[in-house]
Amino acid sequence: MNPAGPLIFDRALLVRRRDRWAAAAPAHDFLLHRTADDLADRLSLMRRTFPVAACVGAFHGVVSRRLRQLATLGLVVDMEASPRLAAQCDGSVVVADDEALPFRQESLDLVVSGLALQHANDVPGALAQIRRALKPDGLLLASVLGGLTLHELRQAFVAAESETAGGASPRVAPFADVRDFGGLLQRAGFALPVADTDVVEVAYPDALALMRDVQAMGMSNALLERRRTFLRRDTLFRAAEIYAERFARADGRVIATFEIITLTGWAPHPDQQQPLRPGSAKARLADALGVAERPAGRRDVKE
Repeated sequence: MNPAGPLIFDRALLVRRRDRWAAAAPAHDFLLHRTADDLADRLSLMRRTFPVAACVGAFHGVVSRRLRQLATLGLVVDMEASPRLAAQCDGSVVVADDEALPFRQESLDLVVSGLALQHANDVPGALAQIRRALKPDGLLLASVLGGLTLHELRQAFVAAESETAGGASPRVAPFADVRDFGGLLQRAGFALPVADTDVVEVAYPDALALMRDVQAMGMSNALLERRRTFLRRDTLFRAAEIYAERFARADGRVIATFEIITLTGWAPHPDQQQPLRPGSAKARLADALGVAERPAGRRDVKE
């Protein structure tokens, strides 16, 4: 595909790196397991069935294995761009890119995605393709990494490269925030869009252990604007030092932040609940809350 917006990620490089680390992926997939459990919990609360589902950006099948345990799901098709990761998935598997869905229009009841769509160059385009592939009243349930993710590592590399290389280059991918993703769902044509966020802090022995985890999770630097030379040894170790100086706990372990944003959207259907027109309410919010009504703009200040 040719994304409508600017190219941010080297998608071919991303796939090659995931292939390279595919054998090690099961030892570094704790975030995927957390995401899979959360998506399964959300689906278990819905009183409906999903006969045909697709997992977009399936990695090595963690999310789909968890979802197949739900009685409300039928066929679950995994879609993954890395052939070596796809080979570890169970059941029906399609090797395809997240930005070029191979599914027919209105062929799916459910699309799930775990920590994959944030690496699409054209996120609105990918979401629009998912909406077209969903049947009317079909559901998108996706988790993506948000803007707080690895902000500590980003800061450490900027400071280290400024000291050792005379200037910083992009080392950690930019991630959108929860408000951006909510707007993208609307732009893609989803009804009843919701985006909520969960911040996870993970402790590591040191920054180098975090970097190894990031590599094995397929999240290492694939930015097109990255510096095309090998990372200097002095820059690497200075970044680790700065990380420890700024983000170490009292026990010496360092903290890494992962922000997981969960997106929910429905393919439009005439029977879906519609928002009321402004001014059409028949009861006052103050009465429902049991509080006194005050004019807009007034503030009560406690001395």
